Amino acid sequence: MTDLAVTKADGVALLTLNRPERRNAYTSTMGDELGRAYRRCDDDDEIRAIVLTGAGEAFCVGADFAASANPFEKDSDGAGFTASPINPAAFELRTPVIAAVNGHAIGIGLTMALQADIRIMATDARYAVAQVRRGVIGDCMSHWTLPHLVGGTVAADLLLTGRTFDGAEAATMGIATRAVPASDVLDQAMAVARDIAVNVAPMSAALSKRLLWDTMAKGYQPRDVARLETELHERVMGTPDAREGVTAFLERRAPRWTLSVSREWASLPDIRSD
Repeated sequence: MTDLAVTKADGVALLTLNRPERRNAYTSTMGDELGRAYRRCDDDDEIRAIVLTGAGEAFCVGADFAASANPFEKDSDGAGFTASPINPAAFELRTPVIAAVNGHAIGIGLTMALQADIRIMATDARYAVAQVRRGVIGDCMSHWTLPHLVGGTVAADLLLTGRTFDGAEAATMGIATRAVPASDVLDQAMAVARDIAVNVAPMSAALSKRLLWDTMAKGYQPRDVARLETELHERVMGTPDAREGVTAFLERRAPRWTLSVSREWASLPDIRSD
């Protein structure tokens, strides 16, 4: 049994953290497998959306302290360690990623979910960026994702205290896109993913996602974003998918998208403030 199970159907890849006997406690193998799965899905035109969830009742309760090696013990030469072990991160992909946080997500369990585009979270589960309570600090670029998602005040509260909160508070803070009963989390996440897979033009989703995350990362100003939006509109206007989107809407049917992200992708231009 691998630490990550992968299934694909109807344009959606379901990636399942697969150590239910350890409540999906994180291992380096799990991180490596997740990064490889992200890359494969992002290069596959048949995959229009990705859902990340956990097997059993937990999403991921953090690093596996029962492993043979202490995850917080420094190597003698310091080689091989990274605080961002999932490469690429979910926000670095072109494909939309929905985290179906079906149960407790602690430490890296939560910080990896923060890298997703959309988070459906269990109302009654426990969440925490608890690393400061273990003598280390938040990982998976959480010092960037959290303030960008919820602002500096909330990020400071969670990163500096490591306190625990539930799904209802996660939704109030803006960490959860929505909080629902644990039994409904995966179904709702899959419904979002299938809607994207059918109704959203893949190139449009890829460009919009990259524009969203890249402009946050690069600190672009509003007029920089206006120029990028204009250039990207010009890239897709008049394409078969732009025509198909309008035709399908007028004919009240599901669209038939034909543009290939893997073959026709061109990265976003780098527009700087004047």
